[in-house]
Amino acid sequence: MAPISRTGSEFRAVRRDALRALLHEAELDALLVTDLLNIRYLTGFTGSNAALLLHAGGDAGTVFCTDGRYTTQAAAEVPDLEHILDRASAAALLAHAAADPGRYGQTGFESQYVSVEQHVAYQETAGHVRLARAPGLVEQLRVIKDEAEVEALRQACAAADRALAGLIEHGGLRPGRTEREVARELESRMLDHGSEGPSFATIVAAGANSAIPHHRPTGTPLAAGDFVKLDFGATVDGYHSDMTRTLVLGEPAGWQREIYDLVRHAQAAGRAAVYPGADVAAVDKAARDVIAEAGRGEEFAHGLGHGVGLQIHEAPSLAATAAGTLSAGMAVTVEPGVYLAGRGGVRIEDTLVVREGTPELLTLSTKELVVV
Repeated sequence: MAPISRTGSEFRAVRRDALRALLHEAELDALLVTDLLNIRYLTGFTGSNAALLLHAGGDAGTVFCTDGRYTTQAAAEVPDLEHILDRASAAALLAHAAADPGRYGQTGFESQYVSVEQHVAYQETAGHVRLARAPGLVEQLRVIKDEAEVEALRQACAAADRALAGLIEHGGLRPGRTEREVARELESRMLDHGSEGPSFATIVAAGANSAIPHHRPTGTPLAAGDFVKLDFGATVDGYHSDMTRTLVLGEPAGWQREIYDLVRHAQAAGRAAVYPGADVAAVDKAARDVIAEAGRGEEFAHGLGHGVGLQIHEAPSLAATAAGTLSAGMAVTVEPGVYLAGRGGVRIEDTLVVREGTPELLTLSTKELVVV
């Protein structure tokens, strides 16, 4: 993979310019950004309190606000924008806009994150600035990952791959260990390989528990003959990986090989259906049909996958009820499963990036049935 030529600040400046194009389409002079993940995407700021007033005309009219706890951090993470320090960050930026209504006359706000009470307060502060609902503009950009984001996802997936390899190599999956013990070791190993923390609560499900799609680890001990389903991810630079592998302790029974092979073939069909322009419902169908044709359609009861990025679940959705098409640069999961209540289940999941031709696979752990 070619090295990334832009700096982080340069990538974020490009993202802000892309957002300005959307503001022009919406006939907005500015956008008040209050969601912290969207602020991180646009500025690089990782603190717990901030707002951004992004002007459609350029960074010269764009103002970032946080409070005094983050003076040093903001200077390091957001060196290229004007700063205001105020605990009430959104209100301070609206007051800034109200002082220059000619410049910020029509200002959008992220209405999906604003309560009724906050909206009332916004209107009281904005003065002659006209406030307009503008939901989902930043998220519209976030669905397509730039190469800095893909690299972070790549590193997060690598941390998870290495953690799983170490867990298996050092005997971390063995009869007598509890689901909780395995989950803790897996998370610890991800930290050792560069993860900032788990992407979500790690799933370790042994035996009959593996038939529960989102089982929470318990004190249940692993036993010989068990399926062990591991659904986990690492976080690097705020970006999340997501991978599921299902292993078996000891020689697998015939029914275990049967459903494992079925899910593996369905997952391969789903991955093969991922390309620019593909209908998201058709991607789901490609994998689901493999399972349905084997007579186990009712035992695959969730969607095929979802987008990943600064959130573990974000657009697009790959599901029978979803709408839209894939575009190059989207990062998605493909994760079919078959779950036999009271016996055990299999899910196989990868994170991949939509590319022209075949997708780029980011989770590289084997999908052959691993016997430990």
